Parts: sequence; C-alpha cells; structure tokens
Amino acid sequence: MTKMLKIDKTVSDGTRDFLRFLLESKKVQSVAVLTREGTSGEVGCSLISNPEKMAEAVPFCPVMPYNAGEYLSSLTSKGPFDGPVAVVLRPCEQRAFVELVKRQQGSLDNIIIISSICPGVYPLKTFVHENEDKLLKDYWSVVADGKLPEGIRDTCSCCENFVPAEADIVIPIAGEKDTGKGCKLFAKTEKGAELLKEMDGKIQESELETKGTEAIRQLRQKNEEKMLANLEKKLSGLDGLVEMFSTCIGCHGCRSVCPICYCRLCEFDSSRSEYEVQKYESELYKKGGVRIPPGTIAFQIGRMIHIGLSCVSCGMCSDVCPADIPVANIFRKVGKAVQDVFEYIPGKDPEDSIPVTTFEEDELRSVED
Repeated sequence: MTKMLKIDKTVSDGTRDFLRFLLESKKVQSVAVLTREGTSGEVGCSLISNPEKMAEAVPFCPVMPYNAGEYLSSLTSKGPFDGPVAVVLRPCEQRAFVELVKRQQGSLDNIIIISSICPGVYPLKTFVHENEDKLLKDYWSVVADGKLPEGIRDTCSCCENFVPAEADIVIPIAGEKDTGKGCKLFAKTEKGAELLKEMDGKIQESELETKGTEAIRQLRQKNEEKMLANLEKKLSGLDGLVEMFSTCIGCHGCRSVCPICYCRLCEFDSSRSEYEVQKYESELYKKGGVRIPPGTIAFQIGRMIHIGLSCVSCGMCSDVCPADIPVANIFRKVGKAVQDVFEYIPGKDPEDSIPVTTFEEDELRSVED
C-alpha cells in the first residue's frame, strides 16, 4: 500500500494544480513540463517559475517532441540545479535521464521526478497532420475506459516498462478508469510524501497498480511478441538487416534524437568517416559500384553496438526517420536480446551498474554454451 492523495479533477487539471501548488508554496523553484507555446499552440517542454504560467501546461499531452531525459541531461551536465526543480517525465524519459546520469552526463540532485503510468504517445506525424481535437478526444475517452489507445507509437504499444521505477510522485493513467473525474497522486518516496502533506485533500493508503494495469501489461506483452515475430521474418541474418536498412539516406536523424547518443561529435559524422574521391574510385574499381550515401549499414550496426544495452525504447528514432524505417522496433529487438543476457533494464535503478563497466567471470556462460 502506498500513500495517495486524490484530487477531484481530471488527471491534467489535478496535475496542474499540484504543480502550481509546488511553485506557490516555494517547494520548488521551477517546473519542467510540456506546454503549449505561443499563438500556434505547438507542444514543447518548458521550464516554468511563474505559477500563472502553469495554465499553459499540458503535462500528459500524448506527444513527445523529444525525449526530455536528454533535455534534463543538458541542463544538469555541468552540475545540479541550485534548488529543487520538479520535472514531469514519462517513464522512458525518466529511464533515459537516469541512464545518462550513470554516464556522468547529468545530475539527479535537487530534482523531484513526477511521472505517470503511461498510456503512450502518438507518432509526431500523426499528431501534426491529423485533426488534433478529435485525436485528443478519442485518446482520453479510451484512456478513461482503462484501455490502450489505438495508433500510438509501436514502442508504446509494446512497452512493458510503462510503470515508473524511481519517481517521487506517480500518477496512474494507463489501466485506470475514470481519469476524467479524478487525479491520484501516489508518493513513492519520502520526498514525495512530504510534498503531498500540505495539499488540500485527504491522504489515504491505496494500491498503485490495479487489475487494469496488469491487463494493459499483458496486452503490451502480446503486442511485443507479435512485433518481434514479424520482425524476425524480415531480419533473417545480415542480408535481412541490409535489406531493412536499404532505404536509409544517412541523415543520422535517429542519432540526433536518441537520448543515449550523447557524444558531441559522433565518429560517423567525423572527417574520418567521410568518403574522399580516391575512396569512391577504389570502391568502384574493386566492386564495380558504390552505394551513395555510403556507410549507412555500418552506421546502424555501430549504433546497435553502442547503445543496444542502454536503449530505453522511447521511439524517437522511428518518429524522425524520413525513410519510415522501423528503427525503434529493430533496436528494441536487438536491445532486448542484449539486456536479457545481463538481466539489465536501462535506467530502472540509479544504483545498478552498467554491465559493460563490470566484469563477472561466469556472466556470459549461457551465451558461450
């Protein structure tokens, strides 16, 4: 049982009230949350210190313009915030941030994490090009019935880690009925419990996960099994991988939006990876032809090697791919295989060591056999 405060408002309105309370009571100096920006109403992440600006917040709008874990990493890479800052993160964003902190790319100090049992988000193309009002109405109607919205990102529909691991406050949405009538705030840490004490309302003991949560988990597991099975048919060895990435145009957009790819200069963007005239001539002489742009398969395999163990399956890579390659699904397949070997869920626990930084003599015995 966990301490819970219920606000008799919608999930979004209740969360806004809580964030406004944190600012007005000086519990935090600022809040990082999704907002609608300017007259266009575009959704982006903002850092807010004025409680009145909280009216612009859309904390659970079903779109992820970028992985906010990367955004937090950039803000804290040179040191922690001076005072407490509340951040509203989806579980995959939280895990990405924790994974970056393990790599000394950010700091968890002075950060209060507010997360949700996440229903998922729509692909960026869907959210931008379809009727947004209808999309949001359908989304929240389905969520309020405790079901999984259709048309969300593949990675969301297959995500088993949709319950936050280490958040201070968790707000159940996926699998929770009547989200349009009540907002439940669960304190998962002592820090979270302290924040709820002065809010209006009665604190009670309750279970965070329900039968609805488990039903969503089972549905997502089935979706993942189906997705991996379909992918298995297409990825038959190296030839299948080459075929899958045959339309890659080498834009490196997937690397740019990946929260785990934090290098300021990627090897594949350096001069050492550039093809000079002599190299093209050499390839033409040896093979009779050269693909343009070159090196796209090497780039994708290189990324798999570098981040497979720490991929949090946020889906940003597929969202920005102009060639519509299911990059996120492929990386989920590869990442899951590697992560299962080490029994490692990236970003789940800040205390878990990244497997490549440790060595146990018998840890890969099962692979060897």
